[in-house]
Amino acid sequence: MILNVNGKKAVIADKESLTISGLLDVLNVSDPLYVTVELNGDILKRANFDGTFVRDGDEMEFLYFMGGGRG
Repeated sequence: MILNVNGKKAVIADKESLTISGLLDVLNVSDPLYVTVELNGDILKRANFDGTFVRDGDEMEFLYFMGGGRG
């Protein structure tokens, strides 16, 4: 399976069926509890990570939102 992840090609070998949660694991995404996933332009709800499957050619972004600044 070939995906576009954060603007780069990612080849996932030996996986025909993979959920978002599984993909985060396979790609060793740091801090998976804090990542927001955009799949083909749509932001996914965390509750749907286990039931949303990626397909060959999907485009995704892994986003981390940071707080801070002057208060």
